Amino acid sequence: MRTPARARWQRSEPLDDERTLKELGYTQQLHRRMGAFGNFSASLSVISIMSGTLLLLGYGLNTGGPAVVVWGWLAVGPLVLCLAAALAEITSRYPTSGGLYYMARRLGGERWSWYTGWLNLLGLLGGIAAQDYGIATFTAAWANLQSGYVPTPGSLLVLYAVILALHGVLNLFGTRLMNLLTSLSAWWHVAGAVVIIGALALVPSHHQPARFVFSEFTNNTGWSSPVYVVMLGMLLPCFALAGYDTSAHLSEETSGASVAAARGIVRSVAVSWIAGGALLAALLFGVQDYAATLGSETGVPVAQIFLDALGTAAAKALLLVIIVAQFLCGYTVTASASRMIYAFARDGALPGSAHWQKVSRRTAVPANAVWLAVVVAFVLALPSLYSATAFSAVTAISVVGFTPAYAIPVLLRLRHRDRFTPGPWHLGRWSRPIGWVAVLWAAGATLLFLLPQSNPVTATSFNYTPVALLVALIMAALWWRVGRRSYGVPRSGTANSHDQTEEAENIV
Repeated sequence: MRTPARARWQRSEPLDDERTLKELGYTQQLHRRMGAFGNFSASLSVISIMSGTLLLLGYGLNTGGPAVVVWGWLAVGPLVLCLAAALAEITSRYPTSGGLYYMARRLGGERWSWYTGWLNLLGLLGGIAAQDYGIATFTAAWANLQSGYVPTPGSLLVLYAVILALHGVLNLFGTRLMNLLTSLSAWWHVAGAVVIIGALALVPSHHQPARFVFSEFTNNTGWSSPVYVVMLGMLLPCFALAGYDTSAHLSEETSGASVAAARGIVRSVAVSWIAGGALLAALLFGVQDYAATLGSETGVPVAQIFLDALGTAAAKALLLVIIVAQFLCGYTVTASASRMIYAFARDGALPGSAHWQKVSRRTAVPANAVWLAVVVAFVLALPSLYSATAFSAVTAISVVGFTPAYAIPVLLRLRHRDRFTPGPWHLGRWSRPIGWVAVLWAAGATLLFLLPQSNPVTATSFNYTPVALLVALIMAALWWRVGRRSYGVPRSGTANSHDQTEEAENIV
């Protein structure tokens, strides 16, 4: 009996993926149980329109107001999409868990690869810190509505630690649970956004006029230059639309990764930009008392909008919808960071690489890498105990780590055209113009978020993003001198020596 064509494709695809991975220099160690939708859902979950957009809404309302929130979102989205598309094209050719740093190695050399990896790692760890600390603030806002609880910096940090620990534990259960939770997350985000938009559109008896939404400018930064304030306001869309490299980091666990991971990157950004814009517009039209929203006792402007427009019961219910979405997002960011740590350690780039690259025989999960990601993310949030701007600084750390790490492989691909052969998903003749737009945008965004966010600059308002970036680069430079002999990203065709360890060494 002849095997149906569809069945033959399903059986051969994992073998094709393993063959591609072997040609790139690695042997298959992780379980390849994620489909195209799961891969797309993972990046959609990390971008999370109910996380980044809502976590920084208060920042946006104080840094430019509704006009900058709306027009900044509309302007930044296409630029981020250019960077995502350029990166997706390279991912299609090099679908590995290492993602960006592996691309940089193949296109530019070991030093480019080394620093790209450290920047990407900084972005991912900053992303975990920003997401999970944001979950803590929203959970505290829900508790405030429920029982009058007033959070302190110390209690928020304890709650943050509990959330980090839960994400660490859930990430120990393997790819099957990840596939289930990322798919659930995608549907939860879409359904939740529809419910929130519908409620804010239909329930309130009063909506703000279009003039308020599209032209109201607010400057509570202390800076006198409106242009500078507008630029600072771009942090909201830049952070909210970051994290799409998750599709690349999960490519060794995805079937048909050469196409699925590339499509996952582009589609997750496009869907998030459209849905996130609609969600932001609904929230801004739903504002009842602008001053009360900015000075909300809950500490979360979104909660105050719900409270004023929909009432206490609906506000608490919708906050729970958002908290669940954010929790699923934080889970996926932790997974992405752990795969990056695993891959970087597999190639000998981290102190103690032999420890961080270990994979559990039972679950095929790099458990040690998971806990390293959780611990470093906790350390990044410690300044919240004394800094009023710690949260926006952590989100800036994430953007400053992610953005240049995304752009470096694209720049190298533009500079060394002879070193790159497109994969099955590519941009064709649009590759170079889209790539240059992406690189120029990334350079500007990176420099912007190293600048002070509040005036006057004091110990409590200091933007410590440059410090975190400098520490990461110094660590990378010092370790390059000491540990570069152990660093070995395979060129092609030969399995990496780090993959050739005995099976017993790959057990946690």
